[in-house]
Amino acid sequence: MFTGLVETLGTVRDVSSDGAGTLLRIEEPMIATDLPLGASIAVNGCCLTVVATDARTFSFQDGPETLKFTNLGELRPGMNVNLERSLRVVDQLGGHIVQGHVDGIGCIEKRERQADWETVWFTCADDLTRMMIRKGSITVDGISLTLVDVEPGRFSVALIPHTMAITTLGFKQPGDSVNLEIDMFAKYVFKCLEQMTLPF
Repeated sequence: MFTGLVETLGTVRDVSSDGAGTLLRIEEPMIATDLPLGASIAVNGCCLTVVATDARTFSFQDGPETLKFTNLGELRPGMNVNLERSLRVVDQLGGHIVQGHVDGIGCIEKRERQADWETVWFTCADDLTRMMIRKGSITVDGISLTLVDVEPGRFSVALIPHTMAITTLGFKQPGDSVNLEIDMFAKYVFKCLEQMTLPF
C-alpha cells in the first residue's frame, strides 16, 4: 500500500531485456541505502519489487502484464520517475490509499497556467472516468491528486507549485503518457452497483 505522496525523483540508469519482460535499474541514493531485497516501491505509481540493490541503485523486473497496462515500457536511461516507498502501519496517511495497481494509461491533453498553479487536463478510456467523481481522488503517475472536473473520457486536476517542483508532472507535456489508478473504494462501489443491476 502507498499514499500517493511522492518522496523523490529517481533517474533511470538502465533498461534491458529480461525474458518476456525488462530489467529496470533506477538510481536514487537516499532510498537505495536503506532498501532490502523484496521491498515494494511505487515507480510512477506502479508497485514493483526490488530484485537487486547497491549503494546508489535498485532494480526491478517488469513482466508482460506490467508493460502492457502501464507506461513503464516507455522508460529510457536518463528519464526521471516518481518514487514512493510502501506505507508502514505507523505512517500518516497524507494522500489516499493507493495500491500501486495501475488501471490504465492516460495522456496529458493540455496545461492551463494560473499564476503559480496549473490546471492539467488528461484523456483516458471512458470506462475509467465512469468511476471518477468531482472532488474524489485519482492517482496520476503515483501522485495522489484531487479531481477538479470529470467528463466522459477526460478529467482535470489542479497542481500546486510544490507538486510541480518534486514530481514528473512538473515537466511532462501534452501528449505524454501517465499511469492512472482509480480510487480503490470507488472501484468497489462501482463493481457492487454493477452487480446489483445484473439479472440472477
